Amino acid sequence: MSPLLRYVLRRFALSAITLVGVAIAVFLLTRLLPSDPAALRAGPLASEELIAQYRSEMGLDQPLAAQFAGYAGLLLRADLGVSWRTEQPVLDELGQRLPATLELALAAFALALALGLTLGILAAVYAGKWVDHVVRGFATLGASLALFWLALVGVQVFYSTLRWAPPPLGRFPVGVTEPPRVTGLLTIDSLLTGDLAAFGTAIHYLWLPALTLAFVVSAPIIKITRGAMLEALGSDYVRTARAIGLPAFRVILVDALRNALIPVLTTLGVVFGYLMAGNVIIERVFSWPGIGFYAWNALVTNDFNAVQGFVLLIAITYVALNLCIDLAYGLISPQIRLG
Repeated sequence: MSPLLRYVLRRFALSAITLVGVAIAVFLLTRLLPSDPAALRAGPLASEELIAQYRSEMGLDQPLAAQFAGYAGLLLRADLGVSWRTEQPVLDELGQRLPATLELALAAFALALALGLTLGILAAVYAGKWVDHVVRGFATLGASLALFWLALVGVQVFYSTLRWAPPPLGRFPVGVTEPPRVTGLLTIDSLLTGDLAAFGTAIHYLWLPALTLAFVVSAPIIKITRGAMLEALGSDYVRTARAIGLPAFRVILVDALRNALIPVLTTLGVVFGYLMAGNVIIERVFSWPGIGFYAWNALVTNDFNAVQGFVLLIAITYVALNLCIDLAYGLISPQIRLG
């Protein structure tokens, strides 16, 4: 068996073990929530008999081991159970809301990537100069501001005051027909169906929440890119490339950037995972109908199945991203590929 194949199989095995551990942890943590989901489902005026009936239907009267056995059995059948709040399959509800979150995450990721790489490279090239100080100040500001505060300020400034943004009431105007669903991403679907008016509307509702997220998550990209580029620019091969007269553009963007990509790739994986999991606040502020907003409502009502489904989906996303990054390391670095 080749070293590369062993490396790939080891990565897959570790990913599977991680997912099993996450499933166990999620099950145990949701059972530690203080409120009684059966009582919440029955309502404040329900009788003890009705609460006991719901508790039996939901399996909460069984021992913890029996509850986990049923939970594990459902997972093996790719079944996340039924939401106690909506009485709909959790997997179906997450599938309906995932495109909204994915569209927001992709837009924010593209903005953060362009901003982070550009400013990080500029800060490294002009290290110690005013450009570097401005970029580092920008990154510090993005890392220190609370996301919920920034989102509320954005709504106040760009919607209430300047009227540049639409009301924070979702991803499309209420009462207006969305483009036919192909991918679930409104910007893509509107282009696929040739509806440019719908595309403009979708962008109009998307830009403010995406820009808010991008401002915050671009900070770690800037810092990691700057540090990696500084190390690469000070290396022997870059000094040699400059000494033999290679263009500065090629030295910076080909030789130095390629060798600085490994720590940057790791950061990008973490950032995209955060955009999928950590945009609950943004979706709540902008009433964005994604999985984050769904998870918020599930937490408020102590909907175990919905919370577990959300966390497992995010865990799978993180594990898949890390697996892709590990495999990308083998393509970028011969030492990892042959080690």
